[in-house]
Amino acid sequence: MAIDTGKVVTVFGGSGFLGRYVSRALAKRGHRIRVACRRPDLAYHLQTNGNMGQIQAIQANLRYPWSIERAISGADHVINLVGVLQSSGKQNFSSLHHEGAKAVAEAVRAAGISMTQMSAIGADEGSDSEYAKTKARGEAAVLAAVPDAVILRPSLLFGAEDQFFNRFAAMASRSPFLPLIGGGETKFQPVYVADVAEAVARAMEGEVAGGRIYELGGPEVMTFRELMELMLKIICRKKRFVTLSYSTASSMGRLLQSIPGAPITEDQVKQLRYDNVVSEAAKAEGRTFEAFGIEPRLMDAILPTYLVRFKPLGQFNRGGPLADAKGPPELV
Repeated sequence: MAIDTGKVVTVFGGSGFLGRYVSRALAKRGHRIRVACRRPDLAYHLQTNGNMGQIQAIQANLRYPWSIERAISGADHVINLVGVLQSSGKQNFSSLHHEGAKAVAEAVRAAGISMTQMSAIGADEGSDSEYAKTKARGEAAVLAAVPDAVILRPSLLFGAEDQFFNRFAAMASRSPFLPLIGGGETKFQPVYVADVAEAVARAMEGEVAGGRIYELGGPEVMTFRELMELMLKIICRKKRFVTLSYSTASSMGRLLQSIPGAPITEDQVKQLRYDNVVSEAAKAEGRTFEAFGIEPRLMDAILPTYLVRFKPLGQFNRGGPLADAKGPPELV
């Protein structure tokens, strides 16, 4: 049982994928956590990550400054994890990634406390992707209000609840083929979500210099196609790949993006035109996991622990790829 440090940390967007791991990392250190989100009922499950009363879910909306001020009242540190992959209505890229981050940072400045802002590799104000553009604007707004804030840019996050490997593994279990947009040549540097959460916790405790942008990538750089091949190997399935040109995928995204939970949007296709890896500048300047003293984990050590359910015979499948499997023939 962790010793209560007496410190209060407000985590905006803490009910999401990364948020559950951040709350666990903070709770293990003995901090008190306020998970601030639009629907507190979606964060109640996080209470089991800590001791009784250590994690509290509260209502807050980044579009209303008074709710932000209430959420951070008496807090020692603020972590903003709010982000969306699909822009919709009032919950759009600009209102959350830029204006929302700005509102949080201004409230933090008024309260005289510290802050950690979650961004993403690829954030660029000159990008033609609204996601990447608004992420960059959010970073600038945060640093303008809180110059010593820590900005974290992770690559593709993976973990038991991810929406990447789980989505494509589910697709592979139903479809005879998998799509490769632009031939699947886009490079990624997938990073385990718990490693990023650990970096967030260490940033909160002041273990890295503020006023800097850190880029967090895993130990492996792979193309989209290679990631699909790895996933198929783990779930013991063989599938054909179908290449979709960027223009075709963009047209599909334009048609589908108005549907909640759309498989692809036009903006996501724009993002796939650029590699999602740690920059050479970040490596040279030590703005990576190295600064946190964290050695990120390999995908091979984590993916099999949760993708097993997508194997044809589940946990009863033996071996890896079908060609090398021993025992009874496996289903495709």
